[in-house]
Amino acid sequence: MSYQEREITKDRLEKYLRVLDSDEGIRIDSKTEHIFVNKTSSRYIVNISKNDLDQFFYLNNLDEVMRFLVERMDPSSRIFSY
Repeated sequence: MSYQEREITKDRLEKYLRVLDSDEGIRIDSKTEHIFVNKTSSRYIVNISKNDLDQFFYLNNLDEVMRFLVERMDPSSRIFSY
């Protein structure tokens, strides 16, 4: 099996998060940090990686995740599905 990563647009982020499987993820790269989003069967896990430090946030639904990400992303952020 090969690893495939593709860049996605901000307007498609919500759709990708809605159908995210447990073996998939989203990465958001900005100038100062990296955000990783994964999903278990019961919640979303958001990892903020900045200056070699990681913070984990556990969110219960897609609306919470979208609000959280909109506050953290800057206009130059790039989003990838993997």
